[in-house]
Amino acid sequence: MGSVGHYGHSPAVAIAELRVRRGRAEVLHGLTFDVPRASLVGLLGPSGSGKTTLMRAIVGVQRVDGGSVTVLGEPAGSAILRDRVGYVTQSASVYDDLTVRQNLRYFRAILGAAASDVDRVIEQTGLGGEAGRLVGSLSGGQRGRASLAAALLGSPQLLVLDEPTVGLDPVLRADLWGLFRALAEDGTTLIVSSHVMDEANRCDRLLLLREGSLLADLTPQALLTETGESDADAAFLTLIRREPGRAS
Repeated sequence: MGSVGHYGHSPAVAIAELRVRRGRAEVLHGLTFDVPRASLVGLLGPSGSGKTTLMRAIVGVQRVDGGSVTVLGEPAGSAILRDRVGYVTQSASVYDDLTVRQNLRYFRAILGAAASDVDRVIEQTGLGGEAGRLVGSLSGGQRGRASLAAALLGSPQLLVLDEPTVGLDPVLRADLWGLFRALAEDGTTLIVSSHVMDEANRCDRLLLLREGSLLADLTPQALLTETGESDADAAFLTLIRREPGRAS
């Protein structure tokens, strides 16, 4: 899944001087970073920091006002990327009036993925007991997993997941992060956003956003080492206090 192929060792995502405006206000301020292939990257920051806007730019559905976004060697949003990039939004992206299995069969047909993919993604996301239920009857966490299952169809090389663990109990959160890790080890690149800082330790690399700017791009261990803190929440606050113009 998600082999490097003819792309060599180029990053899965390369962003240079990305700027996005909403009305007169600039919401992303010249972001520059790369996402290595087959890595599990956490995009962390408080609500309103620009995480969703950045993810929309990566999947090619956000108008940008400057800079470039390259995904798997192609401009973001290119038609060739349609079956190579999976995107899960904060709100469930499956149909309430269809069962889980009917939703997956529908999206599988659109993608042209193998028929066996439906059973594979149901198993991966632990939805076996809910496969015959209408999505509209599911809990929020189950709906989110159904959206994730749809995104996994066709074995995309890049998965972009916008706060996929919101509203889940600790056991389900741990299960999903276990799935994310297995996918990364199998060659998939994942960008997972969260405002829950304790999820930072589950990632290979962290992108910390605040007010549309990239506060840090480093490993979880480097975050703690650099700040001298013992947990990600405290480390994030320390980085904020170090910003120019802020009292220490």
